[in-house]
Amino acid sequence: MTNQLRVTVETGPKGKKVAAVAPDWPGLERGAKTEEAAIVRLESYLPRYAPVAKLAGMDAEFAAITTVDIVEHYPGTGSTDFWGISFAFSSIDHQPVSREALERELTLMQACWTFFDNVRFRVSAEMQKGPRGGGRDRDHIVRHILANEMDWAGGLGLPNLYDANMTEDTISAHRSAYCDAIREFHAEGKMARKWPLRYLIRHTAYHTLDHAWEMEDKDLTKPS
Repeated sequence: MTNQLRVTVETGPKGKKVAAVAPDWPGLERGAKTEEAAIVRLESYLPRYAPVAKLAGMDAEFAAITTVDIVEHYPGTGSTDFWGISFAFSSIDHQPVSREALERELTLMQACWTFFDNVRFRVSAEMQKGPRGGGRDRDHIVRHILANEMDWAGGLGLPNLYDANMTEDTISAHRSAYCDAIREFHAEGKMARKWPLRYLIRHTAYHTLDHAWEMEDKDLTKPS
């Protein structure tokens, strides 16, 4: 275990937005207008990520983190500038990873799914209105997550099973197939189309977790 949180910093080509990414903790990523602000925001989300680490059985390792270590700066894309989200690949994303390390990252991605499910099952169906997402409700957010994931699954050679009325069994089957396909691609040394597998894992985890936090923030049943 280490007490350092490795962070990569992705800056959009026009310098409008910066994404700070914790590559060892898929899903832990925050964006802002400057590098300093992105790092501060990332650190502020450590308590919100802790339940994910606990679901993955890695709470002791996560709790040991005391310092941030910026290990790489790399250029982003126009989408980085627009959204403040990582859309480019760091050198870490391209590094070979052992099967054991891959399983660790998959476990954390699955923990993000579990956290997302726990949130969607307890929050209000109607969400607090605001600028983000155009005032969409809970079920719209859930459909958005699933539609995107099943689109990305095409990069793993999986069929798009998306349906607006998907059952929990179909969602579970999709997630299992997603993980199995990543394992198979890893064993064969293949990427998910142009995406390195480590990027696919962290991007999937980030998208899931970011919207789980959105639902928490907009839940109408939470104490005021």
